Amino acid sequence: MPFSLWLSLAAVCAMGAMSPGPSLALVLRHTLGGGRLVGMTAALCHAGGVGIYALLTVLGLGALIAQSPTLFQLITWAGALYLAWLGIKALRAGSAGAMQQQGMATSSARAAKEGVLVALGNPKLIIFFIALLSQFVTPDMSFLAKALIVVTAMVIDGGWYVLVAVALSHSRVLPWLQHRAHWINRITGVLLLALALRVVAGPFS
Repeated sequence: MPFSLWLSLAAVCAMGAMSPGPSLALVLRHTLGGGRLVGMTAALCHAGGVGIYALLTVLGLGALIAQSPTLFQLITWAGALYLAWLGIKALRAGSAGAMQQQGMATSSARAAKEGVLVALGNPKLIIFFIALLSQFVTPDMSFLAKALIVVTAMVIDGGWYVLVAVALSHSRVLPWLQHRAHWINRITGVLLLALALRVVAGPFS
């Protein structure tokens, strides 16, 4: 995979990881309730679940492209609609949502379990990955290239939420984020809508 294409992959994976939702709420909750290490545990285990979905998606996309290009295109457009819906939802969220403080007593074991379950229990991740990874997967793609896609998705997801856990473990950061949550949601919404349009336009090159 050319480096320029990998940069595009990394950018869209980062956009997916940064979008507000249950994953952010999970890391926020465990970091506030158990501290930095517990929050990082939730983040890394969530990344493991994301990696499983990414692997299934990459393997399935290659076969689907080869066997039914029309069905593949329809699924890709459905994924683009989902990205657009996420963008509109983020724009309408205002300052509410996952940035609200909600700590609880927790542990590393519970954080690990919920990290995996939140990822695997969210079937919308499959749609999300189809919309994103369809831009990079081809029928003749090598195993190494597919592995690179999966590892990139895992590392970026885990890295982002580890950074969130580290940042939120400092008491001054969360109020700062809460105060600016409406701007974070607006920026995320615009970027998700732009990404949806890019998916409809066709694969990256």
